[in-house]
Amino acid sequence: MNIVILDDYQDVVRHLACFSLLNRHTVRVLTTTYTNSDELAEKIQDTEALVLIRERTLITEALLSKLPSLKIIAQTGKAGNHIDLVACEKHRVLVCDGKGSPIAPSELCWALILAASRHIVPYATNMRNDTWQSSGTLGLGRALNGLTLGIWGYGNIGQRVAGFGNVFGMKILVWGSETSRANAKAHGFETASSQAEFFATSDVVSLHLKLTDATKRCVTQSDLDAMKADSLFVNISRAELVEKGALYASLKKTPTKHAAIDVFETEPATAKTEPLLTLPNVLSTPHIGYVEQNNYENYFKAAFENIVAFAQGKPQNEVK
Repeated sequence: MNIVILDDYQDVVRHLACFSLLNRHTVRVLTTTYTNSDELAEKIQDTEALVLIRERTLITEALLSKLPSLKIIAQTGKAGNHIDLVACEKHRVLVCDGKGSPIAPSELCWALILAASRHIVPYATNMRNDTWQSSGTLGLGRALNGLTLGIWGYGNIGQRVAGFGNVFGMKILVWGSETSRANAKAHGFETASSQAEFFATSDVVSLHLKLTDATKRCVTQSDLDAMKADSLFVNISRAELVEKGALYASLKKTPTKHAAIDVFETEPATAKTEPLLTLPNVLSTPHIGYVEQNNYENYFKAAFENIVAFAQGKPQNEVK
């Protein structure tokens, strides 16, 4: 089959051990992201199979209509709202689901919480510039022990992050669906009585929600403004969970508040497209929650196996 792997920013996929699964096929890897569907279609017009790296490219009716040879889309991780399944069915394109893992994103979340709380990045950067024991305008960092860690969304990732916080001596406070709160209570953690209490009480708030119609923009300006003056807001899930522009406004208004962010409205993000990147009280990473060696091997192995099975006339893991 003629296979194209999209959006491999780091050009690492062809170096993975699992890449050998595609040895009998013709494979191209695109390291540049094309946001214009006409431009992308021109680059991949003859492809029969697409491999998506999470949600970096939108699969729309406009794109599919220009790809007459496309037969299968293999998703790394779980398929989401970036794929128009109705359009895929219309154009007879099979969409195959991948496997997800909470390990890499939950570990990144905890790394961001630690780094943002202790200002590790500015301390380390300033030291390279011969400035000893200075975090610039951020002042002293703080330990996590005794603080309240608010977790919105108590699924696989939220549960792991709660476990990390518990080990560090934090008080865990959970908000989310009735199921999330019931599970948290069963695990011995406290739950908030309301969204307002959750934001006002937590020292650190971390989002662990899927982006759906129900959760889109669920974090409001008033939620963020109600957080403590020295609070930390963490988002490794989706930027669209937060009211547009609200986080920037809250952090700009109260510079003693902090944020650690791995996801952005427009990706790849730059200081020209993302105002949060201009603030000293924001620690940002380029959507690397799932970008990790073992995770990539697992994600792409599953995606490649789906393509091989399809080529052998044995399609599997269809998204319906």
